[in-house]
Amino acid sequence: MGAGKTTAGRELAKELDLEFVDLDHFIQARYQKTVGQIFADVGESEFRNIEKSVLKEVGEFEDVVISTGGGTPCFFDNIDYMNKVGTTIYLKASADVLASRLNDCKDKRPLIKDKNEEELLRFVTDTLEKREPFYSKAKIIYETEVLVTREDVNEYVRKLIKLL
Repeated sequence: MGAGKTTAGRELAKELDLEFVDLDHFIQARYQKTVGQIFADVGESEFRNIEKSVLKEVGEFEDVVISTGGGTPCFFDNIDYMNKVGTTIYLKASADVLASRLNDCKDKRPLIKDKNEEELLRFVTDTLEKREPFYSKAKIIYETEVLVTREDVNEYVRKLIKLL
């Protein structure tokens, strides 16, 4: 949620000459609706079922970098499945940094679209606290506090490739 998974994932895939799949975009293409519309139509619980099913589908792809939504690892056995089929990376950032990044694009995110800055920071802080036990199961934990510019992304990806 705002850590730069799509941006860094896309660049990582490019550098490794692999296909890139953004799980949310894959779901949107499959259902011809935005994630927000799916949430509105069927609710979060059913969206998480859809997400799990699609994750298992793309998890079978070869030579691919997959960027998941921030909640994906936290439901069902998703993080365990992801660890089983690939190398998982947690792009870690503080709640303050994430809230700042998310404030600019919150209208596209169903869980935060109606929150003011204070509510958003509280939501991000609470969400990180709940998700950390799942995120910390990732095989690689990578700090992304200063993932701001294209140069930052490129530098992070170069360092990340060395860890792989």
